[in-house]
Amino acid sequence: MTDRITLDIRDGIARLSLANAERRNAIDLEFLRDFAAAALDVQTDAGVRVILMRADGPVFSVGGDLAEMVANRDRAERHVLEMASTFHLGIERLQLASAPLVVALGGTAAGGGFSLVLGADLVIAARSAKLVAAYTKSGLTPDGGATWFLPRIVGRQKAFEIMALNPVLSAGDAATLGLVARVVEDDALDAEAMKVATELAALPSDALAVLKRQLHASPGNGMADQLAIEAGGIARSAAQPEVQAALDAFFARGR
Repeated sequence: MTDRITLDIRDGIARLSLANAERRNAIDLEFLRDFAAAALDVQTDAGVRVILMRADGPVFSVGGDLAEMVANRDRAERHVLEMASTFHLGIERLQLASAPLVVALGGTAAGGGFSLVLGADLVIAARSAKLVAAYTKSGLTPDGGATWFLPRIVGRQKAFEIMALNPVLSAGDAATLGLVARVVEDDALDAEAMKVATELAALPSDALAVLKRQLHASPGNGMADQLAIEAGGIARSAAQPEVQAALDAFFARGR
């Protein structure tokens, strides 16, 4: 990998950092290749129980590197297709990973950075954080799964407004819309995100992996199908030795 992305896996937590603070974590082709490779490392590591995505510097990501697009104007369609395809490979790998994705959002997330945040299972935002779709300001259309994730969170009309008119959403706005789970003071962001990731990683069995799959499947399922998935999931988890040990410990504490 280059200096665009760093990955540190310890104690069941994969700490995936956007690491090019000098360029405000602009998304260029080199960034995307590193991102897709890191996502594959995470997806294929059975020891990873939680993915924590964060960013170095005061900006989460300004989104796509427009200067790189301009530099490739003579092959614009091919270049951007390669970028989007590589981006989507990384997005899909993180979505297919069994571990849930927690995002620590500090600073502004625009364009592709906005899309990265939308794919999280849980977002913790600094109070000064901001989100903006930004694509249509330059006449571009969204990528990174934005048109898939956003309507499922806020509904089709609100998603259209956010992606067509590009309002700058504060952390509070994002929390109200359901884009962010909790908002903390800026200087507490990294500690709070790591605390949550550590708590999740300490949970017994593969409950989080199953929960992630169930929630991802829910929008496309009827109630009967989802109930069947839930029944099978809780039955299999109840039979696992780690869960049975946790239940025994629970009742032992009550004696």
